[in-house]
Amino acid sequence: MNNYPPASNSPQPFDSQDRSAPDGQSVRVSLPQSAPYVTYTIIAITGLVYLLQLVTSDLPIGFLAKSNHLIREGELWRLFTPALVHGSLPHILFNMYALLSFGTGLERHFGHGRFFLLYVLGAFAGNVMSFLLTNANSVGASTAIFGLIGAEGIFLLQNRKLFADQFRNAIGNVIFVVVVNLFIGLAPTIDNWGHIGGLLGGLIFTSFAGPVWEIEGISPMYHLEDRREVSGVIIGAVTVLFIFGGLAFWGMVR
Repeated sequence: MNNYPPASNSPQPFDSQDRSAPDGQSVRVSLPQSAPYVTYTIIAITGLVYLLQLVTSDLPIGFLAKSNHLIREGELWRLFTPALVHGSLPHILFNMYALLSFGTGLERHFGHGRFFLLYVLGAFAGNVMSFLLTNANSVGASTAIFGLIGAEGIFLLQNRKLFADQFRNAIGNVIFVVVVNLFIGLAPTIDNWGHIGGLLGGLIFTSFAGPVWEIEGISPMYHLEDRREVSGVIIGAVTVLFIFGGLAFWGMVR
């Protein structure tokens, strides 16, 4: 099995900053605030699964890990579930720290449902890429976490005017995290294809489905409105499922 490195040193989510108001003046607008229930729930479930691994001599890995021959035999859930199992205590701790670092901010920005969809699709895209390009069994949430990293980058890019002076540093941090972790992923025990697939899944989904904010209201009561339509979220999810589902099907019949 392969251990995925975490997406560490992620940029911290923005709480508030100066942005350009509709009339051109500089104003301060707070970002949406909500408890990251989905992030905490994923961490709790993943932790419980790891405890089950410890008390059952890794029984969950036998049912949930990515295994190419079992996927070809019809166990398609293995294109999603490797994100729930981990190879060691440092492995799960690093990944859950990365999830906490990226997830809390992204969930506030995306909302609970859209964030959960992003996490699942990132895991799916990463495991499909791993299925296609490596025969090794693999486990870990890094596929989904790389999806979050990709989403962070697209979110910042699509809202760069609102983030003003902080955009350059924030997008630079995202690029740095990607480059460093992909370099670490060159180690023979790490499945870098899973990372790349998760990253692509997050990039594609968020390109269609990520929040696009505009400042609304009358001074001094400005607030942010998400102009992304629900149809965009549906299109983003269907696009990821179509592309990577098609690749998975091709990998099973080739």
